[in-house]
Amino acid sequence: MESILTINNLTKKFGYLTAVKDLSFTINKGNVYGILGPNGSGKSTTLGIVLNVVNKTEGSFHWFDGNTSTHDALKKVGAIIERPNFYPYMTATQNLKLVCKIKGVDFSKIDEKLEIVGLLERKDSKFKTYSLGMKQRLAIASALLNDPEILILDEPTNGLDPQGIHQIREIIKQIAAKGTTILLASHLLDEVEKVCSHVVVLRKGVKLYSGRVDEMISSHGFFELKCNKETELIKLLENHKSFSKVKIQDHLITAFLSEPMLSDDFNKYLFEQGIVLTHLVQRKESLEEQFLQLTDHNQN
Repeated sequence: MESILTINNLTKKFGYLTAVKDLSFTINKGNVYGILGPNGSGKSTTLGIVLNVVNKTEGSFHWFDGNTSTHDALKKVGAIIERPNFYPYMTATQNLKLVCKIKGVDFSKIDEKLEIVGLLERKDSKFKTYSLGMKQRLAIASALLNDPEILILDEPTNGLDPQGIHQIREIIKQIAAKGTTILLASHLLDEVEKVCSHVVVLRKGVKLYSGRVDEMISSHGFFELKCNKETELIKLLENHKSFSKVKIQDHLITAFLSEPMLSDDFNKYLFEQGIVLTHLVQRKESLEEQFLQLTDHNQN
């Protein structure tokens, strides 16, 4: 697998505060990576370091094969890490022409990129007439002008209404489908679950998980149970090899599976043990539940 970005034991301290601690992960070509974590978890700091706008304290990172200087590598990167900043009284086309001059890109790219983000019909409208979602989409068009190998987005749907959020996510999926690698920072689990193939979960600058999104949520799910012989059922579950954890709240027993099991097989087994259930629901864990488990396990 061709790597685009490799981060090794990266640490960033702001005085007494450690924003990123001993962080390592690799981004391979052709995937959509999410850096997921609550505000203050070190997402933006990490992006700032690899984009050369924040100095690292310790550790290292390299772009592509490691033989390219960061300055040259960044010519193959498209990034939006702050709110879109264009000239309000200039049209979308005029603003993008300026970006083309800075990046040394031919003007012929402008219409192509505006079409990708759904703004071709509004290319002669002034930037100040754009909605927040349109401004964000223009920023994405601007970041795509140099046909980057990787597109980096920091909280791309922040502050947008539901329609704007949906449009940005669809655009990200379309760009990824054409082979561009994407790295996005987000505090929204829903966003990562819908858009990303891989996720790095951060909390207070520390990596809690790194890997495929589908592997993170490939748990075997859980049963929600109620019965009149509660104590006997809990004891049986705690001694059963198929269950990793049992939780009890308001007489609802949640039993987490460590291997696949069908609800009808489970029900039959309990019946043979003399336990009749009054409630049985089988559920799959969402990314949110996995995330909460991860962050719970790493409270200290």
